[in-house]
Amino acid sequence: MLGSVHDAEDLVQETYLRAWRAYEAFEGRASLRTWLYRIATNVCLTALRHRERRPLPSGLGAPADDPEGPLAPPPEVTWLQPYPEHLVRADCGDPAGIVAARASLRLALVAALQHLPPRQRAVLILRDVLALRAAEVAGLLGVSVPAVKSMLQRARAQLGRAAPSEDDTAEAPEAYQRDLVDRCAAAFENADVTALMGLLTEDAVLEMPPTPSWFAGRASVGRFLRSRVLTVPGTFRAVATAANGQPALALYQRGPDGAHHAHAVMVLSVTAAGIDRVVAFREHGLFELFGLPRTFAPAPGGPMG
Repeated sequence: MLGSVHDAEDLVQETYLRAWRAYEAFEGRASLRTWLYRIATNVCLTALRHRERRPLPSGLGAPADDPEGPLAPPPEVTWLQPYPEHLVRADCGDPAGIVAARASLRLALVAALQHLPPRQRAVLILRDVLALRAAEVAGLLGVSVPAVKSMLQRARAQLGRAAPSEDDTAEAPEAYQRDLVDRCAAAFENADVTALMGLLTEDAVLEMPPTPSWFAGRASVGRFLRSRVLTVPGTFRAVATAANGQPALALYQRGPDGAHHAHAVMVLSVTAAGIDRVVAFREHGLFELFGLPRTFAPAPGGPMG
């Protein structure tokens, strides 16, 4: 609901604190699970009343016209954050359940990104991600079942206009994803723009929060990377990870000391046609959330990525 792992962790603690203080008044009319969801939902809705939505650069304006021109200065924006997949896997050990969790996570992140009002966002996540019954959601929010159904219908319609459907974001085969991720990592490490362009779809998008400039189309993305990013082989080292129910690469950039330091968590949207979106979250504090060190130091003679 919040679009931020840091904010979510804070409000989980607030939820448990409120539950502890109110537990003696818990009458058991609903399950403990439903009771906790009610507290968590209200905590989130209260927080969202006082916060701006967390966008990505593509939610703020049109793509940049000149990939080789100056980048726009970072605005005063609190950006959407990626969600480490290992936090999903910790809750679901069944392979089929993991696939379903990934799809739900993609939907939840899309919901957090879009312009959904907080209560519509809550209904969508409670119904379509957490699979609560309409009556349960009505009880959580203190509204009628018809009101829940109406809010869910409006939320789905908004996402249908602004985002791909579940069918369009269906998971590509695991082996295919691994191959694309491995080739993408090699292209970054070798500064091989030509190889990278072969992995992108024609309409691929590149975003790099907190930089508000973003690029649409394989040719535009390639020109930017060739002129500004992938200029010298060995500048980057890549480590495979996963976020938002999607494959990702943790990129480390070589510094003046010769070591490679945390640079970005790059989330890849993989389709049957190739990689159609790359979002490079350039927030160094994310590396700890992904269980990754700030400095990349491979063993002598060992693999680099």
